[in-house]
Amino acid sequence: MNMSRTAPAPAAAMSGVLRFITLVLIGGVMLIDGFDLNAMPLALPYLAPELELAPENFGIVFSAVLLGLGAGALLIAPLGDRFGRRTLIVGACAAIALTTFGTAFAHTVPHFALWRLATGVALGACLPNVSALSAELAPPDKRAFIMSLVSAGIAVGAMGAGLMAPELVRFGGWEMLFFTPGIFALLLAIALFFTLPKGRPNAGADTSPAGQGTDKTADGSARAPLLRLVTQPYILPFALFALIYAVNAIALYMLTSWMPTILPDAGFSKDLSSRLAGLLQGGGLVVGIAVSWLLDKWKPALAIGGTYVLVALALLAIGVVPAEPMMWGILLMIAGGGITGIHMAIMALTPSLFPSHILSSAIGAGVAIARVGAIAGPMVGEWLIKGGISTAGFFVAIAVPVAICAILSLILPRALRSSAQAKA
Repeated sequence: MNMSRTAPAPAAAMSGVLRFITLVLIGGVMLIDGFDLNAMPLALPYLAPELELAPENFGIVFSAVLLGLGAGALLIAPLGDRFGRRTLIVGACAAIALTTFGTAFAHTVPHFALWRLATGVALGACLPNVSALSAELAPPDKRAFIMSLVSAGIAVGAMGAGLMAPELVRFGGWEMLFFTPGIFALLLAIALFFTLPKGRPNAGADTSPAGQGTDKTADGSARAPLLRLVTQPYILPFALFALIYAVNAIALYMLTSWMPTILPDAGFSKDLSSRLAGLLQGGGLVVGIAVSWLLDKWKPALAIGGTYVLVALALLAIGVVPAEPMMWGILLMIAGGGITGIHMAIMALTPSLFPSHILSSAIGAGVAIARVGAIAGPMVGEWLIKGGISTAGFFVAIAVPVAICAILSLILPRALRSSAQAKA
Protein backbone atom coordinates (compact mmCIF):
# COMPACT_ATOMS: atom_id res chain seq x y z
CA MET A 1 0.00 0.00 0.00
CA ASN A 2 1.44 3.37 -1.00
CA MET A 3 1.45 5.75 1.99
CA SER A 4 3.23 8.65 0.30
CA ARG A 5 -0.01 10.51 -0.24
CA THR A 6 -1.14 10.46 3.36
CA ALA A 7 1.81 9.92 5.71
CA PRO A 8 3.62 13.11 6.70
CA ALA A 9 7.29 12.99 5.77
CA PRO A 10 10.07 13.56 8.33
CA ALA A 11 11.39 17.12 8.08
CA ALA A 12 14.88 16.03 6.97
CA ALA A 13 13.49 13.87 4.13
CA MET A 14 10.88 16.29 2.79
CA SER A 15 11.13 17.23 -0.89
CA GLY A 16 11.58 20.84 -1.90
CA VAL A 17 7.99 21.06 -3.13
CA LEU A 18 6.57 19.63 0.10
CA ARG A 19 8.75 21.96 2.16
CA PHE A 20 7.40 24.91 0.19
CA ILE A 21 3.79 23.78 0.61
CA THR A 22 4.35 23.24 4.34
CA LEU A 23 5.90 26.69 4.76
CA VAL A 24 2.94 28.26 2.92
CA LEU A 25 0.46 26.41 5.14
CA ILE A 26 2.18 27.36 8.40
CA GLY A 27 2.32 30.90 7.05
CA GLY A 28 -1.45 30.56 6.82
CA VAL A 29 -1.53 29.79 10.55
CA MET A 30 0.26 33.08 11.14
CA LEU A 31 -2.28 34.80 8.89
CA ILE A 32 -5.13 33.46 11.02
CA ASP A 33 -3.30 34.74 14.11
CA GLY A 34 -3.02 38.24 12.67
CA PHE A 35 -6.67 38.32 11.61
CA ASP A 36 -7.95 36.83 14.86
CA LEU A 37 -5.98 39.11 17.20
CA ASN A 38 -7.28 42.18 15.37
CA ALA A 39 -10.87 40.98 15.03
CA MET A 40 -11.94 42.13 18.49
CA PRO A 41 -10.63 45.72 18.26
CA LEU A 42 -12.15 46.03 14.78
CA ALA A 43 -15.49 44.55 15.85
CA LEU A 44 -15.82 46.73 18.96
CA PRO A 45 -17.02 49.96 17.27
CA TYR A 46 -19.79 47.95 15.59
CA LEU A 47 -20.85 45.55 18.36
CA ALA A 48 -20.78 48.04 21.26
CA PRO A 49 -23.83 50.07 20.16
CA GLU A 50 -25.68 46.97 18.95
CA LEU A 51 -25.23 45.13 22.28
CA GLU A 52 -25.39 48.35 24.35
CA LEU A 53 -21.93 47.78 25.85
CA ALA A 54 -19.47 50.51 26.86
CA PRO A 55 -16.28 50.36 24.71
CA GLU A 56 -14.08 51.55 27.60
CA ASN A 57 -14.90 48.33 29.51
CA PHE A 58 -13.28 46.12 26.87
CA GLY A 59 -9.72 46.50 28.13
CA ILE A 60 -10.13 43.18 29.96
CA VAL A 61 -11.33 41.54 26.73
CA PHE A 62 -8.30 42.77 24.79
CA SER A 63 -6.01 41.57 27.56
CA ALA A 64 -7.74 38.18 27.97
CA VAL A 65 -6.59 36.86 24.60
CA LEU A 66 -3.05 37.96 25.40
CA LEU A 67 -3.14 36.35 28.84
CA GLY A 68 -4.30 33.11 27.25
CA LEU A 69 -1.63 33.40 24.58
CA GLY A 70 1.05 33.68 27.26
CA ALA A 71 -0.31 30.71 29.20
CA GLY A 72 -0.47 28.54 26.09
CA ALA A 73 3.02 29.56 25.01
CA LEU A 74 4.56 28.84 28.42
CA LEU A 75 2.66 25.71 29.48
CA ILE A 76 1.72 23.93 26.24
CA ALA A 77 4.03 25.06 23.42
CA PRO A 78 7.23 23.53 24.97
CA LEU A 79 5.64 20.09 24.59
CA GLY A 80 6.48 20.41 20.89
CA ASP A 81 10.18 20.07 21.75
CA ARG A 82 9.49 16.74 23.46
CA PHE A 83 6.68 15.14 21.47
CA GLY A 84 6.87 16.78 18.06
CA ARG A 85 5.27 19.85 16.53
CA ARG A 86 2.62 18.21 14.32
CA THR A 87 0.20 17.22 17.09
CA LEU A 88 0.52 20.61 18.81
CA ILE A 89 -0.03 22.64 15.64
CA VAL A 90 -2.94 20.62 14.24
CA GLY A 91 -4.76 20.38 17.57
CA ALA A 92 -4.25 24.06 18.31
CA CYS A 93 -5.60 25.09 14.89
CA ALA A 94 -8.77 23.11 15.55
CA ALA A 95 -9.10 24.75 18.98
CA ILE A 96 -8.59 28.21 17.45
CA ALA A 97 -11.49 27.51 15.08
CA LEU A 98 -13.87 26.37 17.82
CA THR A 99 -13.10 29.21 20.25
CA THR A 100 -13.28 31.86 17.54
CA PHE A 101 -16.72 30.56 16.55
CA GLY A 102 -17.69 30.81 20.23
CA THR A 103 -16.72 34.49 20.34
CA ALA A 104 -19.26 35.25 17.63
CA PHE A 105 -22.05 34.11 19.97
CA ALA A 106 -20.95 36.17 23.00
CA HIS A 107 -23.12 39.07 24.14
CA THR A 108 -21.57 40.28 27.42
CA VAL A 109 -18.12 41.52 28.39
CA PRO A 110 -17.38 38.48 30.64
CA HIS A 111 -18.41 36.08 27.88
CA PHE A 112 -16.24 37.88 25.33
CA ALA A 113 -13.33 37.75 27.80
CA LEU A 114 -13.71 33.99 28.41
CA TRP A 115 -13.84 33.10 24.73
CA ARG A 116 -10.87 35.35 23.93
CA LEU A 117 -8.93 33.77 26.80
CA ALA A 118 -9.56 30.31 25.32
CA THR A 119 -8.58 31.50 21.84
CA GLY A 120 -5.38 32.93 23.28
CA VAL A 121 -4.42 29.60 24.89
CA ALA A 122 -4.79 27.86 21.53
CA LEU A 123 -2.78 30.54 19.73
CA GLY A 124 -0.06 30.40 22.37
CA ALA A 125 0.28 26.64 22.01
CA CYS A 126 0.49 26.88 18.23
CA LEU A 127 2.59 29.88 17.24
CA PRO A 128 5.95 29.05 18.92
CA ASN A 129 5.89 25.63 17.26
CA VAL A 130 5.07 27.19 13.90
CA SER A 131 8.04 29.57 14.25
CA ALA A 132 10.36 26.75 15.34
CA LEU A 133 9.22 24.51 12.47
CA SER A 134 9.84 27.27 9.93
CA ALA A 135 13.40 27.58 11.27
CA GLU A 136 13.94 23.83 10.94
CA LEU A 137 12.64 23.74 7.35
CA ALA A 138 14.57 26.80 6.12
CA PRO A 139 18.09 26.77 4.59
CA PRO A 140 20.57 28.06 7.22
CA ASP A 141 21.79 31.01 5.12
CA LYS A 142 18.23 32.26 4.52
CA ARG A 143 16.70 31.29 7.87
CA ALA A 144 15.89 34.77 9.24
CA PHE A 145 14.42 35.87 5.91
CA ILE A 146 12.22 32.77 5.50
CA MET A 147 11.09 32.90 9.14
CA SER A 148 10.00 36.48 8.54
CA LEU A 149 8.17 35.53 5.36
CA VAL A 150 6.24 32.94 7.37
CA SER A 151 5.68 35.40 10.22
CA ALA A 152 4.56 37.97 7.65
CA GLY A 153 1.30 36.08 7.64
CA ILE A 154 0.50 37.88 10.90
CA ALA A 155 0.77 41.26 9.20
CA VAL A 156 -1.11 40.03 6.12
CA GLY A 157 -3.92 38.70 8.30
CA ALA A 158 -4.09 41.86 10.38
CA MET A 159 -4.02 44.03 7.26
CA GLY A 160 -6.73 41.92 5.66
CA ALA A 161 -8.85 42.18 8.78
CA GLY A 162 -8.64 45.96 8.76
CA LEU A 163 -9.32 46.33 5.05
CA MET A 164 -12.10 43.72 4.96
CA ALA A 165 -13.82 44.64 8.23
CA PRO A 166 -16.30 47.20 6.83
CA GLU A 167 -17.37 44.85 4.02
CA LEU A 168 -17.62 41.79 6.29
CA VAL A 169 -19.74 43.73 8.79
CA ARG A 170 -22.04 44.97 6.03
CA PHE A 171 -22.34 41.42 4.68
CA GLY A 172 -23.12 39.55 7.90
CA GLY A 173 -22.69 41.78 10.94
CA TRP A 174 -19.75 42.02 13.34
CA GLU A 175 -19.96 38.24 13.86
CA MET A 176 -18.39 37.72 10.42
CA LEU A 177 -15.12 39.07 11.82
CA PHE A 178 -14.95 35.86 13.90
CA PHE A 179 -16.63 33.36 11.58
CA THR A 180 -14.11 34.16 8.82
CA PRO A 181 -10.88 33.24 10.70
CA GLY A 182 -12.66 30.31 12.37
CA ILE A 183 -13.51 28.69 9.04
CA PHE A 184 -9.98 29.14 7.70
CA ALA A 185 -8.43 27.78 10.91
CA LEU A 186 -10.53 24.62 10.60
CA LEU A 187 -9.51 24.13 6.96
CA LEU A 188 -5.85 24.64 7.88
CA ALA A 189 -6.06 22.04 10.65
CA ILE A 190 -7.22 19.46 8.10
CA ALA A 191 -4.55 20.38 5.53
CA LEU A 192 -1.73 20.43 8.09
CA PHE A 193 -2.71 16.99 9.39
CA PHE A 194 -1.67 15.54 6.03
CA THR A 195 1.45 17.65 5.40
CA LEU A 196 3.32 18.36 8.64
CA PRO A 197 6.33 16.12 9.39
CA LYS A 198 6.22 13.67 12.28
CA GLY A 199 8.89 13.32 14.95
CA ARG A 200 10.54 15.57 17.51
CA PRO A 201 13.45 18.00 16.96
CA ASN A 202 16.98 16.61 16.88
CA ALA A 203 18.67 17.39 20.18
CA GLY A 204 21.95 17.96 18.38
CA ALA A 205 20.59 20.13 15.64
CA ASP A 206 21.98 23.57 15.18
CA THR A 207 19.85 26.50 14.07
CA SER A 208 22.61 29.07 13.82
CA PRO A 209 22.80 31.03 10.56
CA ALA A 210 26.04 29.34 9.59
CA GLY A 211 24.60 25.92 10.29
CA GLN A 212 27.82 24.90 12.02
CA GLY A 213 28.55 23.41 15.39
CA THR A 214 26.40 21.82 18.04
CA ASP A 215 25.30 22.90 21.45
CA LYS A 216 27.88 21.62 23.93
CA THR A 217 25.37 21.81 26.74
CA ALA A 218 22.58 19.78 25.17
CA ASP A 219 22.77 16.88 27.65
CA GLY A 220 19.63 16.76 29.73
CA SER A 221 17.98 19.71 28.05
CA ALA A 222 15.28 17.53 26.53
CA ARG A 223 14.11 16.72 30.05
CA ALA A 224 13.99 20.34 31.21
CA PRO A 225 14.42 22.70 28.23
CA LEU A 226 13.00 25.68 30.12
CA LEU A 227 15.75 25.38 32.74
CA ARG A 228 18.40 25.72 30.03
CA LEU A 229 17.11 29.21 29.29
CA VAL A 230 17.92 30.55 32.76
CA THR A 231 21.45 29.14 32.97
CA GLN A 232 24.65 29.95 31.10
CA PRO A 233 25.19 30.45 28.22
CA TYR A 234 21.57 31.26 27.30
CA ILE A 235 20.43 33.42 30.20
CA LEU A 236 21.55 36.71 28.59
CA PRO A 237 20.20 35.92 25.10
CA PHE A 238 16.89 34.75 26.56
CA ALA A 239 16.54 37.71 28.94
CA LEU A 240 17.22 40.19 26.13
CA PHE A 241 14.91 38.44 23.65
CA ALA A 242 12.07 38.27 26.18
CA LEU A 243 12.54 41.85 27.40
CA ILE A 244 12.63 43.47 23.95
CA TYR A 245 9.68 41.33 22.88
CA ALA A 246 7.69 42.31 26.00
CA VAL A 247 8.35 46.06 25.81
CA ASN A 248 7.67 46.06 22.07
CA ALA A 249 4.39 44.28 22.84
CA ILE A 250 3.34 47.16 25.11
CA ALA A 251 3.69 49.55 22.18
CA LEU A 252 2.17 47.15 19.65
CA TYR A 253 -0.99 46.32 21.60
CA MET A 254 -1.54 49.86 22.85
CA LEU A 255 -1.60 50.85 19.20
CA THR A 256 -3.56 48.01 17.60
CA SER A 257 -6.11 47.55 20.40
CA TRP A 258 -7.26 51.16 20.60
CA MET A 259 -6.47 52.79 17.26
CA PRO A 260 -9.81 51.88 15.58
CA THR A 261 -11.65 53.27 18.62
CA ILE A 262 -9.72 56.51 19.25
CA LEU A 263 -9.21 57.71 15.66
CA PRO A 264 -12.93 58.62 15.32
CA ASP A 265 -12.38 61.02 18.25
CA ALA A 266 -9.97 62.91 15.98
CA GLY A 267 -12.57 63.18 13.21
CA PHE A 268 -11.94 59.96 11.27
CA SER A 269 -14.87 57.75 10.22
CA LYS A 270 -15.13 54.19 11.58
CA ASP A 271 -14.54 52.73 8.12
CA LEU A 272 -11.47 54.91 7.52
CA SER A 273 -10.12 54.02 10.97
CA SER A 274 -10.44 50.31 10.17
CA ARG A 275 -8.68 50.76 6.84
CA LEU A 276 -5.87 52.77 8.43
CA ALA A 277 -5.42 49.91 10.89
CA GLY A 278 -5.08 47.59 7.92
CA LEU A 279 -2.54 49.84 6.18
CA LEU A 280 -0.55 49.97 9.42
CA GLN A 281 -0.18 46.20 9.21
CA GLY A 282 0.85 46.51 5.58
CA GLY A 283 3.68 48.75 6.70
CA GLY A 284 4.63 46.10 9.25
CA LEU A 285 4.81 43.49 6.51
CA VAL A 286 7.25 45.57 4.46
CA VAL A 287 9.39 46.62 7.42
CA GLY A 288 9.48 43.14 8.95
CA ILE A 289 10.71 41.50 5.75
CA ALA A 290 13.23 44.29 5.11
CA VAL A 291 14.68 44.17 8.63
CA SER A 292 14.86 40.37 8.56
CA TRP A 293 16.75 40.49 5.26
CA LEU A 294 19.20 42.86 6.94
CA LEU A 295 19.56 40.42 9.86
CA ASP A 296 20.97 37.84 7.43
CA LYS A 297 23.22 40.39 5.70
CA TRP A 298 24.03 43.15 8.20
CA LYS A 299 24.45 43.97 11.89
CA PRO A 300 21.25 43.13 13.86
CA ALA A 301 21.72 45.89 16.44
CA LEU A 302 21.90 48.59 13.75
CA ALA A 303 18.94 47.19 11.82
CA ILE A 304 16.68 46.89 14.87
CA GLY A 305 17.91 49.96 16.77
CA GLY A 306 17.69 52.21 13.70
CA THR A 307 14.12 51.11 13.04
CA TYR A 308 13.12 51.94 16.61
CA VAL A 309 14.57 55.45 16.30
CA LEU A 310 12.55 56.05 13.12
CA VAL A 311 9.38 54.78 14.83
CA ALA A 312 9.87 57.08 17.82
CA LEU A 313 10.29 60.11 15.55
CA ALA A 314 7.08 59.26 13.66
CA LEU A 315 5.08 58.93 16.89
CA LEU A 316 6.39 62.24 18.19
CA ALA A 317 5.51 63.90 14.88
CA ILE A 318 1.85 62.88 15.28
CA GLY A 319 1.76 65.12 18.33
CA VAL A 320 2.59 68.24 16.32
CA VAL A 321 0.98 67.82 12.87
CA PRO A 322 -2.74 68.41 12.16
CA ALA A 323 -5.10 65.40 12.28
CA GLU A 324 -5.33 65.08 8.50
CA PRO A 325 -5.88 61.59 7.01
CA MET A 326 -3.00 61.70 4.52
CA MET A 327 -0.36 62.98 6.95
CA TRP A 328 -1.45 60.87 9.91
CA GLY A 329 -1.85 57.86 7.63
CA ILE A 330 1.79 58.14 6.51
CA LEU A 331 3.08 58.63 10.06
CA LEU A 332 0.97 55.75 11.40
CA MET A 333 2.25 53.46 8.65
CA ILE A 334 5.84 54.33 9.60
CA ALA A 335 5.23 53.99 13.34
CA GLY A 336 2.89 51.03 13.31
CA GLY A 337 4.76 49.36 10.48
CA GLY A 338 8.01 49.65 12.40
CA ILE A 339 6.56 48.29 15.65
CA THR A 340 4.81 45.41 13.88
CA GLY A 341 7.80 44.70 11.64
CA ILE A 342 10.25 44.52 14.54
CA HIS A 343 7.88 42.11 16.28
CA MET A 344 8.38 39.82 13.27
CA ALA A 345 12.13 40.43 13.05
CA ILE A 346 12.77 39.66 16.73
CA MET A 347 11.30 36.19 16.20
CA ALA A 348 13.61 35.69 13.20
CA LEU A 349 16.60 36.22 15.51
CA THR A 350 15.78 33.24 17.73
CA PRO A 351 17.57 30.57 15.64
CA SER A 352 20.75 32.64 16.06
CA LEU A 353 20.24 32.74 19.82
CA PHE A 354 19.08 29.18 20.62
CA PRO A 355 19.71 25.62 19.30
CA SER A 356 16.89 23.60 17.76
CA HIS A 357 16.23 21.30 20.72
CA ILE A 358 15.22 24.24 22.96
CA LEU A 359 13.90 26.55 20.24
CA SER A 360 10.16 26.03 20.85
CA SER A 361 10.76 26.37 24.59
CA ALA A 362 12.71 29.61 24.08
CA ILE A 363 10.08 31.07 21.77
CA GLY A 364 7.22 29.88 23.97
CA ALA A 365 8.74 31.25 27.17
CA GLY A 366 9.63 34.51 25.45
CA VAL A 367 6.10 34.86 24.09
CA ALA A 368 4.70 34.12 27.55
CA ILE A 369 6.82 36.86 29.13
CA ALA A 370 5.94 39.20 26.29
CA ARG A 371 2.29 38.66 27.15
CA VAL A 372 2.89 40.70 30.29
CA GLY A 373 3.63 43.62 28.02
CA ALA A 374 0.84 42.69 25.65
CA ILE A 375 -1.66 42.57 28.51
CA ALA A 376 -0.34 45.81 29.95
CA GLY A 377 -0.56 47.63 26.61
CA PRO A 378 -4.38 47.66 26.24
CA MET A 379 -4.82 48.34 29.96
CA VAL A 380 -2.41 51.30 29.88
CA GLY A 381 -4.28 52.54 26.83
CA GLU A 382 -7.60 52.20 28.67
CA TRP A 383 -6.17 54.13 31.64
CA LEU A 384 -4.94 56.94 29.36
CA ILE A 385 -8.27 57.17 27.53
CA LYS A 386 -10.28 57.25 30.75
CA GLY A 387 -7.89 59.96 31.95
CA GLY A 388 -8.92 62.14 29.01
CA ILE A 389 -5.75 62.02 26.92
CA SER A 390 -6.05 63.43 23.41
CA THR A 391 -5.76 61.19 20.38
CA ALA A 392 -2.42 62.76 19.43
CA GLY A 393 -1.17 62.47 23.01
CA PHE A 394 -2.06 58.78 23.01
CA PHE A 395 0.25 58.13 20.07
CA VAL A 396 3.05 60.22 21.58
CA ALA A 397 2.83 58.11 24.77
CA ILE A 398 3.62 55.00 22.73
CA ALA A 399 7.05 56.49 21.97
CA VAL A 400 8.17 55.71 25.55
CA PRO A 401 8.30 51.88 25.22
CA VAL A 402 9.73 52.31 21.72
CA ALA A 403 12.65 54.33 23.11
CA ILE A 404 13.30 51.65 25.76
CA CYS A 405 13.51 49.01 23.02
CA ALA A 406 16.01 51.13 21.10
CA ILE A 407 18.27 51.22 24.17
CA LEU A 408 17.94 47.47 24.76
CA SER A 409 18.97 46.73 21.17
CA LEU A 410 22.46 48.01 22.02
CA ILE A 411 23.02 44.84 24.11
CA LEU A 412 22.17 42.53 21.21
CA PRO A 413 25.75 41.99 19.92
CA ARG A 414 26.85 40.70 23.32
CA ALA A 415 23.90 38.27 23.47
CA LEU A 416 24.72 36.92 20.00
CA ARG A 417 28.37 36.39 21.01
CA SER A 418 27.25 34.47 24.11
CA SER A 419 25.16 32.08 22.00
CA ALA A 420 27.90 31.66 19.39
CA GLN A 421 30.43 30.66 22.06
CA ALA A 422 28.15 27.80 23.18
CA LYS A 423 28.26 26.35 19.66
CA ALA A 424 31.96 27.00 18.99
